[in-house]
Amino acid sequence: MGDTLGHDDVTTLLQALVSIDSVNSSLVPGGAGEANMARYLMDWCAERGIPAEIDAAAPGRPSVIARVKGKGGGRSVVLNAHMDTVGVAGMPEAFSARVENGRLYGRGSYDMKGSLAACMLALADIRTSGLGGDVILAAVSDEEHASIGVQSVLKRIQADAAIVTEPTAFGLCIAHKGFSWHEITTMGRAAHGSRPDLGIDAIAHMGRVLNGLEALQGELSLRPPHPLLGHGSLHASLISGGQELSSYPETCTVAIERRTLPQETIAAVEKEFEAILQDLAAKDPQFQARQRTSLVRPPFSVPEDAPIVQTLRDQATRVLGHPPATVGAPFWMDAAFFAAAGIPTVNIGPDGAGAHSTEEWVDLDSVEKCREILALTVRVFCA
Repeated sequence: MGDTLGHDDVTTLLQALVSIDSVNSSLVPGGAGEANMARYLMDWCAERGIPAEIDAAAPGRPSVIARVKGKGGGRSVVLNAHMDTVGVAGMPEAFSARVENGRLYGRGSYDMKGSLAACMLALADIRTSGLGGDVILAAVSDEEHASIGVQSVLKRIQADAAIVTEPTAFGLCIAHKGFSWHEITTMGRAAHGSRPDLGIDAIAHMGRVLNGLEALQGELSLRPPHPLLGHGSLHASLISGGQELSSYPETCTVAIERRTLPQETIAAVEKEFEAILQDLAAKDPQFQARQRTSLVRPPFSVPEDAPIVQTLRDQATRVLGHPPATVGAPFWMDAAFFAAAGIPTVNIGPDGAGAHSTEEWVDLDSVEKCREILALTVRVFCA
């Protein structure tokens, strides 16, 4: 990997990180994965005397856990960022790490290697501070796909708090939506297209389900909104059914995504879908359908008066010169897994644009400020 010792400058370090291809190999077949990124981080930590280890959630899918050990008596904190990126289709210079007008361009610069650089440099900044509690860097794999990295890492670490650093333009994010994926299948009866007396049209029956889903979306939009996240929502994402033009379709399946709010449970979500199906079956004895939940990612929230939130707000105010805005995120992030593990968690990150797009950049000054905010927060929280 070459010399990494001099990479305590934001621009130099971030150029090194962005130049390493770490496209998620589960998301993009043939993607490079996180192995080279993990190797670079391990070397970088070793050259600074920071103990680090690899946690492999699956073959070729490493995360890095680095730790500055405290002297005892203080609270511990995790700094978290993910190493993987989405694909680079349509980006001829995806890994060039070009710097222009205070911005660094390239795949992952904003989502979220700028954040990772801030975490790494904050860890280096405090490594000789003699803090009471441990400071842990969790640089995880696979956030852009199934989050196997953070789930594996959380089996090996414990902490009193966590700071996730997804980019927020310094918004103090204390809540985000969850999501779940569901399938509803309507069952008909296959028959020749000329025999309506024998066939039952599963696709026509699905039309009634879709009407029910549309009505449920309307009802969700009328419920009291979350103060930071607004309303829960759902949409029909994919639909398939039928065998051929001259046959009555035997089955039809719709895939649904439901975006959830804190306090909404998966049991309640499934009950909403079941109520639609039961109502339709009560109106038509020929109507048959079943539902299945295929994936659940919980929503996240943390009290505004949690110690880690208060400390981070105070130190961000010190660096920025004004209090950060308190925000929620409509998208999902690994913060939910830290919270589910019983670790009070908050999110803050740098400024930029272009996540998952063909032009992605991060503001370098904001990465430096993020580094300062993290280092100050750690010094106060882990003293």
